[in-house]
Amino acid sequence: MRASARNQLTGTVTSIRDGSVNDEIELQTVSGIKIVASVTRSSREIMALNVGVAVTALIKASAVVLVTDAEGMRFSARNQLTGVVARVNKGAVNSEVLLNLNAGEQLVAVVTNESADNLDLAVGQAGTALFKAGSAILAVKA
Repeated sequence: MRASARNQLTGTVTSIRDGSVNDEIELQTVSGIKIVASVTRSSREIMALNVGVAVTALIKASAVVLVTDAEGMRFSARNQLTGVVARVNKGAVNSEVLLNLNAGEQLVAVVTNESADNLDLAVGQAGTALFKAGSAILAVKA
């Protein structure tokens, strides 16, 4: 599969929580990362999403929020992946930040240069990537 979303985490559906409109799908990657996605009931049925099904979660880099020094903070975002900054590529307006996740995978975030400066983002710095369950798009093989 080729997609414009920079972040593509492949795993297996581990649980499904039924909702009246949206269902909550939890998947686990091979490295053990847990991702929660919110999809409509209709999408779940069309895609035949069931426990044990192989899926890929697509997350746009612009949907990822980076936080540092989050000790003692709680966030409403269901997906909170910790890691270490591996690269900061500063552009004219935005910076692309590559985070090596503690589980061994990588995640890319695009943040404004002002945010990168305010966070003092640098290689080797610990950080947490946050994204909402609604920002994870699921894909299955047809």
